[in-house]
Amino acid sequence: MNRWLPFILAALVAVLTIFMAPVHAHAERVRDLGQFQGVRSNQLTGYGIVVGLPGTGDDNLEYLTQAMKGVSGRMGLTLPAGVAPGLKNAAAVMVTADLPAFAKPGQRIDVTVSTIGKAKSLRGGALILTPLYGADGQIYAMAQGNLAVGGLDAGGKDGSKVTINIPTVGRIADGASVERAVATGFDSSDVLRWNLFDADFLTAARVRDAINTRLPGTASVEDGVTLALRLPLDSNTRASVMAAIEMIDVDPAQTAARVIVNSRTGTVVINSAVRLSPAAISHGKLTVRIDENPTVVQPGPFSRGRTAVQQDSTISTDEEKRSVALFQPGASLSKVVDALNMLGVTPSDLVAILEALKQAGALKAEMVVI
Repeated sequence: MNRWLPFILAALVAVLTIFMAPVHAHAERVRDLGQFQGVRSNQLTGYGIVVGLPGTGDDNLEYLTQAMKGVSGRMGLTLPAGVAPGLKNAAAVMVTADLPAFAKPGQRIDVTVSTIGKAKSLRGGALILTPLYGADGQIYAMAQGNLAVGGLDAGGKDGSKVTINIPTVGRIADGASVERAVATGFDSSDVLRWNLFDADFLTAARVRDAINTRLPGTASVEDGVTLALRLPLDSNTRASVMAAIEMIDVDPAQTAARVIVNSRTGTVVINSAVRLSPAAISHGKLTVRIDENPTVVQPGPFSRGRTAVQQDSTISTDEEKRSVALFQPGASLSKVVDALNMLGVTPSDLVAILEALKQAGALKAEMVVI
């Protein structure tokens, strides 16, 4: 244990330094920039049956019939061959859950239950014991219980119908019992890896330097996302060191200049790193209006002429007067927004202007269309 004494002392010093150090205006905690590899939740899913519905379930679906026969067989009841049971009071469902990191057998987790057939509502139903599988095909939890459904579906004999929220999705609080733990590698590896949420070499280097300042020789950069941390194997000491590392303040690198355009809603988001080269923008609208004023022309008396329609067209043009916005070198986001507001552009016009600036080489940012 004596060989881990320097790590323990360093961890204590790091914790004391964290609470005594001043808070930086733009600093982020390490725990907000990334997470330790393996210390994460895992998705579970299963196929089950909800029973006890008041006639709002599925109607003789083949896969539901087979599932009901399987459930009946496990209970010692054999359904007659070739007979499809009436299943209006049951529904085939998919059960999903998130298995938290370090979850141990016997602990409870929440589950979400969703219909996969023609069931109208799960209100009042109960989920029959359902195994929940992980990505490796192994059973990690067993789910069962009464559903809490926030939606409501009601109808009248004349065909009128009202639906509030989503009645085909329910939730069971603490509805599953964990049966198997997921290995995280927390206490079995000499090197524990920490991953950034967003890849950035500068941020990774700053996190490494901040950790090594508090705990010398602990961190090294593997790539733009991952840091390798050499931590003591003793679980108690390792947990203390990890807690100290997560609370270290780091100034992350400025994000890359990026313009996000939602083509469906017309939403445009410009981050603060966007800069413009010298450019001038003039944006206006030309309106052409054509008015038709047809008149009826009557022939003179005894002229044997015919009544005719004489066309009379009036064409007018109207071009809105707009100012020209001039951007100086390195114009910031605030300057861009002020100039575009002065031009009175709409979101669709803004997209066209940004695309033109990008084509002209004046917009120093990545455009992302979603």
